[in-house]
Amino acid sequence: MARQSTAAAADEGLDEIDLGQLIETIWVGKWLIALWVVLGTCLGVFVFVTTAKVYQADALVQLESKSSQMGLPTELLGLSDTGAQTTTEIEIIGSRLVLGQAVAKLHLDWQAEPLLMPVIGVAVKHYGLPIPGLPAYARPDSSIALDLLQVTAAWVEEPIALTITGENSFSVTLPDNEVVTGQVGLTLTNADQTFALRVASLTGAVGREFLVMQRDESKTLEAVRQALTISEQGRGSGVLQLQFKAGDPLYAERVLNAIADSYVKQNIDRGVANADSGLQFLETQLPIAEKAVRDAENELNDYRRQAQVVDLSFESQSLLTQVDRINTDLQALQAQEDEIKQRYTPNHPVYQQLLNNRARLQAQLDQLRQETEKLPETQRNILNMTDKLELAQKVYTDLQSQAQSTRVVRASNIGSVRIIDLAQASDAAVAPRGSLILALSFLLGGMVGIGNVLLRNWLRRGVQGADQIEQLGLPVFATVNYVAGADTSRSRKSDRHPILAIQDPTSLAIEAFRSLRTSLHFGMLDAPTKSLVMTSSAPGVGKSFTSANLAVVMAQGGQRVCLIDGDLRRGHLRKFFNQPKNTPGLAQYLAEEKTLAEVMIQGPVEGLSFIGTGRFPPNPAELLMRPRMTELLALLDKEFDLILIDTPPVLAVTDPAVLGHIAGGTLIVARYGVTQIGEIEATQRTLEGAGVKITGAVLNGYEPTNTSGYRYRYNYSYRYEYRSKSE
Repeated sequence: MARQSTAAAADEGLDEIDLGQLIETIWVGKWLIALWVVLGTCLGVFVFVTTAKVYQADALVQLESKSSQMGLPTELLGLSDTGAQTTTEIEIIGSRLVLGQAVAKLHLDWQAEPLLMPVIGVAVKHYGLPIPGLPAYARPDSSIALDLLQVTAAWVEEPIALTITGENSFSVTLPDNEVVTGQVGLTLTNADQTFALRVASLTGAVGREFLVMQRDESKTLEAVRQALTISEQGRGSGVLQLQFKAGDPLYAERVLNAIADSYVKQNIDRGVANADSGLQFLETQLPIAEKAVRDAENELNDYRRQAQVVDLSFESQSLLTQVDRINTDLQALQAQEDEIKQRYTPNHPVYQQLLNNRARLQAQLDQLRQETEKLPETQRNILNMTDKLELAQKVYTDLQSQAQSTRVVRASNIGSVRIIDLAQASDAAVAPRGSLILALSFLLGGMVGIGNVLLRNWLRRGVQGADQIEQLGLPVFATVNYVAGADTSRSRKSDRHPILAIQDPTSLAIEAFRSLRTSLHFGMLDAPTKSLVMTSSAPGVGKSFTSANLAVVMAQGGQRVCLIDGDLRRGHLRKFFNQPKNTPGLAQYLAEEKTLAEVMIQGPVEGLSFIGTGRFPPNPAELLMRPRMTELLALLDKEFDLILIDTPPVLAVTDPAVLGHIAGGTLIVARYGVTQIGEIEATQRTLEGAGVKITGAVLNGYEPTNTSGYRYRYNYSYRYEYRSKSE
């Protein structure tokens, strides 16, 4: 159960995210992130300069009723257009009726534009980038305007190439590969008269090419509709804002003004059409009403002659007058009821009073009709015929009045919409938005850079335990804990490195070196010499730190130890012993410039001697292969109990293999979370292929509380250069 709990705790630790480590990993990769940010910003600039600019023109249109036109009376407004709802008007503006008129007026289905260079064509056209030897592509001075374009139906949507051949002259390559030449301002046709073109203006250098095309009408309408935006300015305001986007501000203004004019024109035409329809109906009804009047008059006159009655009696005339008056009052009450019922319910006092008045008038009318029944038959007939004649005359008079009013409305129709603001485009492009593109590209570059650093670190997670090394057949002699203060990989520029075994002898790391001392004592019993090569697969794993502290611990144990800095390219063991640069060392001894006594110094503890690199030579590998190196080890083998040789990384140079041949053993230093398993395998193959016996390995920088990552800065490349003027 205890083991299960420990395993569960370990698994939980693996799932934890160390925020500090994450930040440190990002900080270590700051230059890579900065590179991605620069690349992202450059990409944003490239996108900005190679994207065609889009300009927007705006116009305002007001929807209004006819109530304000020419002071017409209310009864005439029903015959005119009072305006449609905003949504309906928006759909009308975007209809083929309106847009088609604008397309036809401006010939928007004619496409004529300069030929753009691939990818960077927009930048070359707008910014005039100097690209010699390519005269065909658009430049800032390229422009063309057409007066006429006619093609056969088969050539619709087919590009036609136009090339400037001289001043005011050009050649045209038709879709059937026929080439014809023409002049600016003159109509150009082909042999079979299926093509006609007249160029109004043409500017550009000789050899400049343009693309001319007759666009399909439906596609042109759809393109115009997509570029057009219509919205109401404020809810219920009746003011519509029209916006049109195009690559040229003047072109956007022309198109939007044409659309607005087309909309106003169709609105006026619609009002005139409504008036014409009403007038036509009235003019067809007038003859009928006039005939009804004549028939009523003839009927009344004929009956009078037959009945020998000249006129109605006073009593009959009085009844007829009263009936007409009551009918008129009832019609007025009906009109009032239509208005009142929109504001009040039938139970409202105002509505009830109107109903009472209508009931009273209806009762009076019924009473008058009963009185007319008491009149003689002749009087009743004359009364009815007179009433019929007056009704026919009233209808005829009303029709004449309405016809005259409709003629007035038709003549004065100015539409129910008006243009408040003509189209106007700003000088600044609405797209692409440079600030937004640069901000997004900056953020995208940073995100990609951070992701790249984290991904590389995740993919290149180094060795996580001694068992991984032992699976390769290498015994791990010691596991050295990480000590932040002793991490020399972060203080390369410092002139002095502390020796942890002297500074903090009670550290857990030093206990690991004592364990390593014991392991080496038994591991090298059968070694031919007492020399041990310390190497690694790549730089930055703490090899020099391990060599210096191991040498001190061995000397503190009563052994005589000689530490040699065999890295004649970039060795820096001298910093652990506070030695200045260019102090004579191994390079000068091998070159026979100095004696052993002149290059060997006493270490900070008794029993420890140190030989530095000296001035870096131009031929380090050749010096190490000289017999003098073998003689040196044989000489030291007689005087010391252990000779430690710090060498360069195996995967960088061949120096460790050279020294491994003459040494008694080789120890590989790997760093926790940094050194890759594949690197250790490659080191094994390299050394064993060179005939070098590998004694074992040391796992350095182990962090028992950080089982999910690492916190060391390191370099994946194996570049390891000779420095003639450095340490």
